Amino acid sequence: MQPCFMKFCRLLCFAFSSPFYLLQFIGLRGMYKRVFPFLAYNVTFSYNDKTHKLKRELFRNLGRFANADGTLRLLEIGCGSGANFRFYPYGCTVICTDPNPHMEPYLRMSMEANKHLTYDEMLVLSGEDMREVEDESVDVVVCTLVLCSVNNVERVLQEARRILRNGGALYFLEHVVSDPSTWTHFCQYVFEPLWCLLGDGCMVTRATWKDLEAAGFAELHLKHIEAPEVSLMIRPHIMGYSIK
Repeated sequence: MQPCFMKFCRLLCFAFSSPFYLLQFIGLRGMYKRVFPFLAYNVTFSYNDKTHKLKRELFRNLGRFANADGTLRLLEIGCGSGANFRFYPYGCTVICTDPNPHMEPYLRMSMEANKHLTYDEMLVLSGEDMREVEDESVDVVVCTLVLCSVNNVERVLQEARRILRNGGALYFLEHVVSDPSTWTHFCQYVFEPLWCLLGDGCMVTRATWKDLEAAGFAELHLKHIEAPEVSLMIRPHIMGYSIK
């Protein structure tokens, strides 16, 4: 009996060491994946209101990366419920990707509300593995509030570079870890396990700007900002774009 008991104890420790394994262990992971899209859809309205000016500034020069005939083919990694659609230019063709298939009903609602865009398809896939998307097939890749929750940031950025045409751009808006001298930094590390559990894997202690700097893009336009009126845990942000 003792070996079985020790094995059970190790399993408990492993399960509770990660929010993902905790949910899996108690049988709630599948249910949460269904519930999270509803929560995300409603939170989107609040976040968009608070970051409206930031997003308008971020996407204001998207047209710069259009083709000679005026077409612009854009792929969004982790598009969720389509929170960014309103900021994309008229006539832009959008390819939606998200690893959670339960996002689709909320995504369709955003599509109906943003008919100034053309929608290509929705692909259920992760940012780390976009093999269904051809090399150098899009003009712009967008990644907002996504790199905080992916398993491998470096791999996502490699995939973004692969599918971008030469001269295309990756646009990003991500919350990041705060300066080590701040109370925010302390709180991020203390409360990250709970935040990750409730936020579908969202990590608040990532220095994502370092990954962008090392990703091998020809140009990087990045700035650190404080997002207005959002939770202290995700107030430090980076925004900008990288050109291939």
